[in-house]
Amino acid sequence: MTTVPTAAYSIGLKIELDNVPGTLGRFAVAIGEAGGNIAGASGFEAKGPSVTRIVDVHARDEAHSQRIVEVAKALSGVTVVDWWDRTFRLHEGGKIEVLPLCSVGDAHDLAMAYTPGVARVCMAIHGDRSLAHDYTIKKNTVAIVSDGTAVLGLGDIGPEAAMPVMEGKALLFKEFAGVDGFPICLDTKDPDEIIATVQRIAPTFGGINLEDIAAPNCFVIEDALKKSLDIPVFHDDQHGTAVVTLAGLTNALKIVDKRLADCRIVISGMGAAGVAIGKILRDAGATNIVGVDSVGIIHPGRDRLNFAKEWFAEHTNPERMAGSLQDALRGADIFVGVSAPNLIDASDLRQMAKDPIVFAMANPDPEIRPETADGLAAVMATGRSDFPNQINNVLAFPGIFRGAFDVGAHSVTESMKVAAAEAIAKVVTDDELRPDFVVPSVFDRSVAPAVASAVANAAVLDGAIRS
Repeated sequence: MTTVPTAAYSIGLKIELDNVPGTLGRFAVAIGEAGGNIAGASGFEAKGPSVTRIVDVHARDEAHSQRIVEVAKALSGVTVVDWWDRTFRLHEGGKIEVLPLCSVGDAHDLAMAYTPGVARVCMAIHGDRSLAHDYTIKKNTVAIVSDGTAVLGLGDIGPEAAMPVMEGKALLFKEFAGVDGFPICLDTKDPDEIIATVQRIAPTFGGINLEDIAAPNCFVIEDALKKSLDIPVFHDDQHGTAVVTLAGLTNALKIVDKRLADCRIVISGMGAAGVAIGKILRDAGATNIVGVDSVGIIHPGRDRLNFAKEWFAEHTNPERMAGSLQDALRGADIFVGVSAPNLIDASDLRQMAKDPIVFAMANPDPEIRPETADGLAAVMATGRSDFPNQINNVLAFPGIFRGAFDVGAHSVTESMKVAAAEAIAKVVTDDELRPDFVVPSVFDRSVAPAVASAVANAAVLDGAIRS
């Protein structure tokens, strides 16, 4: 449950008010006393004995929204004509659609767009398959593929229930980078079946964005598809999170005047995101990373290590630390959490090095709340939109695919990911940089073009483009 009202649990109320002084004021006071936050209201003109208006109210959760409705219904002089959950209403009929790019207004248009003219284009592609990138939607279309096994913080909820998230991803691709995304939710958890299915649909798409697939299958699937396909394959839960985390840490380290190579970094959570964060930080110059899962510190020879954690054990933790998360935090400079709520407290931060950086990104509830870390963390970031420094993947994935498509990249290299992180970090200027502003706003329209340009340049330098 959230502790403050949020748009995620907002409701719409259609109310009829008696046209007498004080009625609207009593309604507003009652909603406020019930803990609701009036976020908007339609304009109205008071004529006759009553006035009707629509009011948007933010609540803390679904039960709280119900209580707000009951409070409104109990007010004298106020009639609740109708009410609705604004989030569900926004999702009615889905969030995306397919639109034509050319008109078919007469027989001439039809002869070019479809038969017989289309046959000429088909045969051109038959003679040179690479032309599909020029003459079909492949040029600008990404498949957003999920099996629904690790959706947000909800876990294994299945492919149908995963669809709203994948639609949302497609919406963000289009809104921020002009990339056409299409959700593909698969009714299988078998990694071999997922790999085979994606390989078979790949001719339609210019890129593959893997989403919400549980570890360790996500690693197996991504590795296999990267080897077998000649288009970019990107698991956003891994690499998108890693890119934005690196961007935020790059700026946070400026504030505390430390170098990444000199810091001991503790990563809590060794799933897809945690492993990828460790890898990108190594690529960026980090030398002392300690990973921690539900069993404890990752080190060689420890039990309950899958193949991804075994790699992590061999390539991190140079001091061969063992023990708990609290043991790892003693003297650490940076905490990165992609795990579970309320794992650490103020006493843990006091055991860290001077001016600790805390990125507590578990959603919806972080490993430590900003209120608890206030005055102890030099820089605090979360995965939530209602606190400063939101580490949000939307800062990365639209621009990464835009840049890859712009230069015809056949893969997403490690250099391209680091370049994306550097570009995000640079959007925050030195004059703007402060402890509560180390990453740009997700609504900053300069981010995606900056990322796209950096990624495109890195792709060219890496030779990762189609000749």
